[in-house]
Amino acid sequence: FGDEVMAAALIDRLLHHCHIVNIRGNSYRMRHHSELWNRLQAAEQPEPPSPKPRARRRKEVAKS
Repeated sequence: FGDEVMAAALIDRLLHHCHIVNIRGNSYRMRHHSELWNRLQAAEQPEPPSPKPRARRRKEVAKS
């Protein structure tokens, strides 16, 4: 909308004969969404890489 006054007038017209129901609490739909999101995040986390074995150093042999 062009400005705040026009937006406020439009909202006033839409809500003139309406009953506004204020619902508090968590949404069941969003609860399902968050459970699904947590499962997907747990499935995507790869296992940490195992440490690579160290290369063995050869012992130096003294030549005589």
